[in-house]
Amino acid sequence: TTPAVTPQYVQGISPARELPVVGKIALGSLANKFLVIIPAALLLTAFAPWVLPYLLILGGAYLCFEGAEKVLEWFGFGHGHEEEGGRDEKRLVAGAVRTDLILSTEIMLISLASLDPDLEFWTRVGVLAVIAVLMTGVVYGAVALLVKIDDIGLRLAKNPSRRVRHTGTRIVRSMPVVFRGISILGTVAMLWVGGHLVLVNLGEVGWAFPVDVLHAVEHALEPAGGFVVWLGDTILSAIAGLAAGLVIVGVVLGIAKLFGKKPTFSEGGESPQAVVH
Repeated sequence: TTPAVTPQYVQGISPARELPVVGKIALGSLANKFLVIIPAALLLTAFAPWVLPYLLILGGAYLCFEGAEKVLEWFGFGHGHEEEGGRDEKRLVAGAVRTDLILSTEIMLISLASLDPDLEFWTRVGVLAVIAVLMTGVVYGAVALLVKIDDIGLRLAKNPSRRVRHTGTRIVRSMPVVFRGISILGTVAMLWVGGHLVLVNLGEVGWAFPVDVLHAVEHALEPAGGFVVWLGDTILSAIAGLAAGLVIVGVVLGIAKLFGKKPTFSEGGESPQAVVH
């Protein structure tokens, strides 16, 4: 999901800063994995495994909040965004790194759970480190390509060959639609992952009803095939994520109103969706 989520954080900034910003987010992602996720996952798995579901619920709730806020923006319910050009690079990098922390945590925990429990400690650390580096390189390499593909199209559009120029022009003209699609996909991904984390881990801490409903739907869809089961899970998780996110947005707005503050939810000011997007 990260390649779909991250590009929206760099839309609207100066083209000259796009790759440096992606680089900063990638470094933040590596720091997340090596300084936070891997040590915490190994320690908590060994000494306090009961804490993990609560942390995943909090992480999932944050993704639901971000996703719901972006959906509200689609329908014109903005929250005090700055004027275009006012995006704060430090804030948008921080926002992207926070989102990456949650998405990467889920992936690394799945990776840890899939390892042979009989592996030696340092072998497990080494395997997780390799996964972390490869995942970060592939994901943010793809993100860098996505955010610079319009520049590639512009260069092709200046090529002496008519066919190459035509291809470049088509790439440039298609990018607003592509990035709009990525924006929507990224938002749905946040709601899906966030909702799924909340549903599954509520079951882990004792409230099984939501995840039982999810499993019942999956079981009912099994005759239709694996893809339909996955699609049903995704849709239900995203709906649950949106519902939870809207509740959290309402709570945040209520608290802000209580203290006389006007919240600005989007990182770095202007809504990423409003830029192209």
